[in-house]
Amino acid sequence: MISLAAPDATMYWLSRRTHNDQFLLYCFAESTRADGALRAEILQRCAAVPELGLRLHDDPTGLAYPMWIPAEPTAEHIELHRLPTPHWPELRAALGRLTGTGVDAQVSPWRLHIFRGIRDSPVSDPQVTAVVLQISHALVDGRGASRIARDLFAAEPTPSEPGSAPVSSGTECLSGAGEPLSQTGKPGTAADGYAGPIGAEDSESAEDRSLPRASEPISGVDPERSAPTEREFAAPGDSEPGTVPGADRVPMSQGARPPGVSVRLAALRAAVTLPAGVARTVRRGVTAARARNELATLTATGRIPPPGPGYAPGPLNGPAEVAGHAVRMLVCPAEAFHVPGFSVTVVGLTAVSIALERYLLGRGEDVTRLGAQVPMALPPRRGVRNNYRSLGVDLAAGEPDARRRAAAIAAELSARRERARHPLLDAQGAVDAVLPPLLLRRDVRDYPIDSTPEQITGHTVVSSVNRGPADLTFGGAPVRFTGGFPALGAVMHLTHGIHGLGETVTLSVHADPSVVDPDIYAGHLRDALRELPALRD
Repeated sequence: MISLAAPDATMYWLSRRTHNDQFLLYCFAESTRADGALRAEILQRCAAVPELGLRLHDDPTGLAYPMWIPAEPTAEHIELHRLPTPHWPELRAALGRLTGTGVDAQVSPWRLHIFRGIRDSPVSDPQVTAVVLQISHALVDGRGASRIARDLFAAEPTPSEPGSAPVSSGTECLSGAGEPLSQTGKPGTAADGYAGPIGAEDSESAEDRSLPRASEPISGVDPERSAPTEREFAAPGDSEPGTVPGADRVPMSQGARPPGVSVRLAALRAAVTLPAGVARTVRRGVTAARARNELATLTATGRIPPPGPGYAPGPLNGPAEVAGHAVRMLVCPAEAFHVPGFSVTVVGLTAVSIALERYLLGRGEDVTRLGAQVPMALPPRRGVRNNYRSLGVDLAAGEPDARRRAAAIAAELSARRERARHPLLDAQGAVDAVLPPLLLRRDVRDYPIDSTPEQITGHTVVSSVNRGPADLTFGGAPVRFTGGFPALGAVMHLTHGIHGLGETVTLSVHADPSVVDPDIYAGHLRDALRELPALRD
């Protein structure tokens, strides 16, 4: 059994307060195989994926981190949905309902949803099958979720070795799998942005209130500006107690002691080491304070870019409760996003910028500044399953020329990326590597995620993910496109996913219809995409 690292435990404890699952959609041509054969085949695939053979066992005392224990995939993990009228609008409505749910990782951290015989889809097939992988953010981040999906749907199963790099080139997301889209539609740099969670809450997630850094998608708050205490949380390093190096893809041993015994032993060990853990936290807190001071000096002298300015919440960032969920998907040829000099991420951000400004102006809102929270993949850390950081990117509202707007967004993204890569930010985050679970659990439990802060990282979330080549199949039928829906939360009532697969790029929208009219907004987004050729002029 393996204890959760602090960022992963944070995502689990947050899931007890708000839904932060990841939803990865893959659209396939309709298979000729019967339902029973399809379920048997995909269940066999599930059994071969290490992460899908786990569930969580929590410590009722709160002294120890939850542990992953063996749990064999069963037919109950796979749900075949029957829509009364299997047309694309009905599928979208069903997906909206689905994104408002969450799995219980103590029962199972994942589910697979299958919708067959869907007509009038965005592709030319008379009928398609939509398969949705719903997966807990505690189990994997976006890049891990995309890797799992590739393991499930690869035409030829190629199980990866424990600790190996993902097979796919995507990074989905908080939360995210592989790398973001480059201007060529091929793997770019992980810094272009990656999908993380929930509601991000993303990987694919959507807000950040300076809880442990893995939860950044949850609130939309700039972690450099809004830490609730002296320490700034971040993903722990290799030395975190309770984690096993290289355990990211390692199956559980069937000969291990019973879960209850292991958890009680872990709780006892945590109680004994609690004073030492507090002392380590204080020492690293002092080091983090020095790092913040050094970072401020480097910023003041212009040696590194300043942090994002932050934004006052706008009409998209309230009320605290999400009233509902609606999704829309614009499936485009990848070449539409291929603009010399700009990454696919920047092109997508530009389309979102134009559409968002027009939508808000059409509602009579005063649009002076707009920002997007863009999750960025971090290098994998052994024993940690969630590795990403959210960037606040200004969307250049008010710039009438589309190319100048795109150039401004590209420069802003580059600056935010450069700062996010600085090692001093990691030094600040090392505090969490030794934070006793009792204290972290308390912070997650008590943090006010159900209120809107005075400053946020961005007004919406945009997660950009390349999920690799279109060589996937389901029941022998080829894949057509992929999509995903960063979660909604108290701050983020509108999120976006940019997902590439082969020669398609899908721009997905996840909205609270009480705040955003999904059809009107999707119309503005479609118009903005049609204007993208102007970027080539």
